[in-house]
Amino acid sequence: MRRISVLTVFLVFAHAALAETALLNPNLATTSELAGLGHVDSALAESIEANRPYLAATDLDGVLAESLSTDQRGDVYGALFRPINLNTASEAEIMLIPGMSKRMAHEFEEYRPYESIEQFRREIGKYVDDEEVARLEQYVFIPVSLNSASREQIMTIPGMSKRMAHEFEEYRPYGDIEQFRREIGKYVDAEEVARLESYVTLD
Repeated sequence: MRRISVLTVFLVFAHAALAETALLNPNLATTSELAGLGHVDSALAESIEANRPYLAATDLDGVLAESLSTDQRGDVYGALFRPINLNTASEAEIMLIPGMSKRMAHEFEEYRPYESIEQFRREIGKYVDDEEVARLEQYVFIPVSLNSASREQIMTIPGMSKRMAHEFEEYRPYGDIEQFRREIGKYVDAEEVARLESYVTLD
């Protein structure tokens, strides 16, 4: 019988725990996923869907604020969140991250611009342990460069498919954001173009 190391068992359970705690994206979550969240009834789930796409975390907060208290919204953000752009998010957006303090929000802004998620881990890791860095990382993203991002980087965009990643690369170099809207708009509607645009940047 093959022996399984303690490390192997730990990694399996760690991966399972991460999968269980992964945040839902309000632009991509299904009706049943939304309705399964604490404080979210069927009417609120429908409202969340009706107001898509969310281009900022504050957009989602505005919808939830019509039905939920600040504390209730904080509970929801432990399972559902619109990731924030590390390089452009306002303090108001950063403060929506559960457990965020004004001091930590300042540290988020202090190290801008972030060139990679590894830089975020390194800088924020000066203040909190690895577990907390990993938790905070779920709530943020660094925009993808339209003209220079690798396929792997493009695929980090929520809801990205291999086919759409190919189209992103197909029209390089992009001269301006209007070109991106025009070319990608051949494949998806204007709302989806806007959602995808929120995750990219031009060099």
